[in-house]
Amino acid sequence: MGIGNLGFGEILIILVVLLLVFGARRLPEIGASLGKGIREFKRSITETTDAVTRGNDLEPPSRQIDSETSSPPDGEPKRLSQ
Repeated sequence: MGIGNLGFGEILIILVVLLLVFGARRLPEIGASLGKGIREFKRSITETTDAVTRGNDLEPPSRQIDSETSSPPDGEPKRLSQ
């Protein structure tokens, strides 16, 4: 029984190396942060897929040119407002 092409022996070796590298105290923290990252990734993929299927594609905010003067007195180009 293995994950993909990894057998039980390979998984055990990987776990022992991780234990030696990070220590017993850090492994639960690493596992929790890895799980949190995977959940965030899945959630963002689901939200993006839902937005695309609903037709609400994310559009960048429109930018408008400031209407102070047509050209600033010091010769600098106009700045775009956000």
